[in-house]
Amino acid sequence: MSDWRIYMVRCVDGTLYTGITTDIKRRLAQHNGVTKGGARYTRCRRPVELVWAEQCEDRSEASRREHAVKKLTRQEKLTLITLMAGVVQGHHDAEFINKPERRS
Repeated sequence: MSDWRIYMVRCVDGTLYTGITTDIKRRLAQHNGVTKGGARYTRCRRPVELVWAEQCEDRSEASRREHAVKKLTRQEKLTLITLMAGVVQGHHDAEFINKPERRS
């Protein structure tokens, strides 16, 4: 299994940012300015919090999934987050990664 994940963070202004990474803890630290790096978009919208993540087979799948999620409307993204929260029952640990069922 690959270490690639797609993730979504909620910025302090309520906007959502979606990206891919192999290390969610490192990436959150970058987005929050704890370590160097992070997206330009999140630099002026700190702090950010992880609201959704999903494990992918490889970088290619993570990129395809990221593209698909970025095409969703805000309401669809919020529904995705809500569905995840229902599965996790309030678990907000960045180590928890949802793996969707594979479609045939």
